[in-house]
Amino acid sequence: MLYIGALILISISAVALLNKILKHRLLSKKRECAHLNDEHEKFSLENARLNSDNLRLEDSVAQTIALYDITKQLCKSLDEEKIFTIFNEQLKNHIEISSCQFLTKDADLTQCKGCTVLPLAIQQDKVGYLIAKGIPDKDKDRFQILGQQFLIGIKRAFLYKKVQELSITDSLTQLFSRRHFLDRLKEELRRSRKFKLCFSFFMIDIDKFKNCNDKYGHLVGDAILREVSKTIKESLRQIDFVGRYGGEELAVVLAEANKQQALFVAERLRHEIELKRIKVYDEELKVTISIGVATFSGDGEDTTEIIEAADKALYMAKQAGRNKVCAHKAI
Repeated sequence: MLYIGALILISISAVALLNKILKHRLLSKKRECAHLNDEHEKFSLENARLNSDNLRLEDSVAQTIALYDITKQLCKSLDEEKIFTIFNEQLKNHIEISSCQFLTKDADLTQCKGCTVLPLAIQQDKVGYLIAKGIPDKDKDRFQILGQQFLIGIKRAFLYKKVQELSITDSLTQLFSRRHFLDRLKEELRRSRKFKLCFSFFMIDIDKFKNCNDKYGHLVGDAILREVSKTIKESLRQIDFVGRYGGEELAVVLAEANKQQALFVAERLRHEIELKRIKVYDEELKVTISIGVATFSGDGEDTTEIIEAADKALYMAKQAGRNKVCAHKAI
């Protein structure tokens, strides 16, 4: 009996120990499963975050490509009105909008209440406004971004015009540069030949200009040249044109003017400069000019001959004592 009882106790102890081991293992497995569930949840959250970031990146790439396409379209033209027309067409493809206008910097904005107004400036100089109606709040930020693309197109057009102006204008006198003036002279010659018209050409020189530079300095000389150029330009008709031929020499074309008319205008210009007092810094100076006059077609058949004829007449004016007007005398 004692033996059987001992066996029973041993069996009970073995079962209890086995249950304890199994419970420990089960608890360990539960802990392992709970850890795996936590890891899975972390990976799921990370995957969701990565998917969200990927969607944002795809949207950003799509917007960048769209902006590139808009800029590419805008850069097809250098005309402000055409640039805005292209922009307006592209705008409606990307945001909800009722209408959009491009107004100049001097426009009255009092009538734009309730509109989205986007000021446009190039190097702190205001060039105009984009006025938009009916933009929902969700699209206002995008409108600002698209508006900057329009500004890139406008800036490109402005810079092109500036380069064009610089290429035809003398920076000191604001007259036509020699190259552009000679191009215009050739055009006038062709026009006069075609319609059998005459025109006159002046070669103008500021008397004793070198002495003035030596005495007062080049800054004063530049100021005198600017003032003389301005006076001559303002005294001519719109159909006439004037350029800086070189140094202190200026050249003028009087369209459809014969020799007699040209001499009258040249004498008036000479007299205006003679009477003018030029204030430069602390100095008040007086200068005079000499003018040589040539006329197409009596004094020459091409631009070279006409320029040479006027140059010879200018030399005659200088030899006669300066502050004179002389006309070329055809042989």
